[in-house]
Amino acid sequence: MVRLLLVVCLSSSPGAVGSPALTALEGLATSLHGAETGQQVSEWVRMLGEVSVLPPEQQLERTNTFFNRRLRFEDDLEIWKIKDYWATPIESLSRRAGDCEDFAIAKYVTLRLLGIPDDKLRLIYVRAQIGGSSSRVSQAHMVLGYFETPTADPLVLDNLTGEVRPATRRPDLTPVFSFNSAGLWVAGANTSTADPTTRLSRWRDVLARMQREGLTLTQ
Repeated sequence: MVRLLLVVCLSSSPGAVGSPALTALEGLATSLHGAETGQQVSEWVRMLGEVSVLPPEQQLERTNTFFNRRLRFEDDLEIWKIKDYWATPIESLSRRAGDCEDFAIAKYVTLRLLGIPDDKLRLIYVRAQIGGSSSRVSQAHMVLGYFETPTADPLVLDNLTGEVRPATRRPDLTPVFSFNSAGLWVAGANTSTADPTTRLSRWRDVLARMQREGLTLTQ
C-alpha cells in the first residue's frame, strides 16, 4: 500500500490556514484513519479558517473550547492499550478522546497553524492539586501556556476548565518543566536547558508520527 504524505509546515509566519495542503488534510486523514476521522479533520480545518482572522486571545479561547468539547477524557490504557502514549491531533480526533497530553498537543498544533510563533507557546508539565485548596493530593498533568513575552504570566489552556486563565489565577497548578519544538525549560528558568527531542522520547515520537500524517513542525 502506498503511504500518502502531505506536508503542512507550521512556522512562525501566518498563511498555513487556507493553504491547499491544509485543505487536503481531510482526504489524507480519511486514507489513514477512515471517513469518520476525515469528517472530524474537516471540522477542525473549518474552525481554523473561522478563527484565523481573530486576535490571539480569541484564538486561544476558541481552540481551547474546540478540543475540550470535541474530545472526551480517557486514559491511554483505555484508548491505546498502553500506559503512556502521546497522540497526534489527527489520532486524537480519530478516537474522539485523549488524556491531558493529547489535549495540550492538539491545541499547540492548532495555534501554530494559526500563525502563533513557537516561542510564545509551551507545553507545561504541572502538578495539579486535587480536592480543593486545603488538599495535599496532586497528580501529574499537562497544559498549554501562551506567553505574550518570554517573562509574561502565561495564559493557560487546560482540558479541566473551559476558561483560559492567567497562570496566577491557577494556584492549583505547580509547574515542573515546559517545552516546545525548540527548547525545554525547568520551572522558573528563562533559558532553555536541553533539546526537547533528545530528552523527551515521546515528544520525538509524536513529531515523527505527525510528519507521516502530513503535519511538520518547524521552529
